[in-house]
Amino acid sequence: MSPVDYVIIGHVCRDRTPAGSMFGGTAAYAGRTALAHGWRVGVITSTGPDWDPRPALDGAYLMNLPAERTTEFENVYTPEGRRQRVHGVAERLLPAAVPLEWRRPRVVHLGPIAGEVDPSLLEAFEGALRGVTPQGWMRAWDAQGQVYPQPWREAEWILPRADAVVFSEEDIQGDWETARRWARQTRILVVTQAARGATLFLDGLPHPIPAYPVEEVDPTGAGDVFAAAFFIRLWETRDPLAAARYAARVAALSVTRPGLEGTPRPEEIAAIRREMAF
Repeated sequence: MSPVDYVIIGHVCRDRTPAGSMFGGTAAYAGRTALAHGWRVGVITSTGPDWDPRPALDGAYLMNLPAERTTEFENVYTPEGRRQRVHGVAERLLPAAVPLEWRRPRVVHLGPIAGEVDPSLLEAFEGALRGVTPQGWMRAWDAQGQVYPQPWREAEWILPRADAVVFSEEDIQGDWETARRWARQTRILVVTQAARGATLFLDGLPHPIPAYPVEEVDPTGAGDVFAAAFFIRLWETRDPLAAARYAARVAALSVTRPGLEGTPRPEEIAAIRREMAF
């Protein structure tokens, strides 16, 4: 039996904020969300010697590849959206980094934030639900580290092989024609839309997913929380609509607290499950 249920692959980064350095990255937010569900979590990541990801993922199994530098982002939220700058990138993550005993989880989640996840990892796992959050394949940066969007070059190869794909409306710069085209190439695709909920494409057909109204404190990581909750509930039920509604409820909770504090706690997951009658 595999020692892990949920394998998340991506960099646990350092986020520069006015309050100082904080843990960030899909691996941190999604990993903590899976832990709150009581799942055994394996994280494949890479950091420099100055950044230990263990405090962010207490209870998870970690495979941390040593790097000269840690992936580091600076996020600034404006009325026009988020602006980012990258100050360093750790090592690329390849199939050889996956322990043999981790290759049969319930869910594998490819969560690049800086193009660091090799797409071939999608085929390194047997029998797993293959979830993808492609945000990190859809950005690049200039010599000064200023981040800008770029086309997702691997989309045509990854989409038919993925079981579920989640990204934000911001990731595609509001280009819904691209979202609809991609939705025709994979069975389950979700576009999150912040306070407006999400759109689930099932076999290419759109289904609106309403948001849960809350008082927003910090939206950082909400999409990663949504994705992890969605992949977990999809594995449990094989019902994409039910999974999306559940993920929207869990993600709404995440924006009510700052940073990683917004990731759900086990008792909150239990309460949401009771609230939604399952």
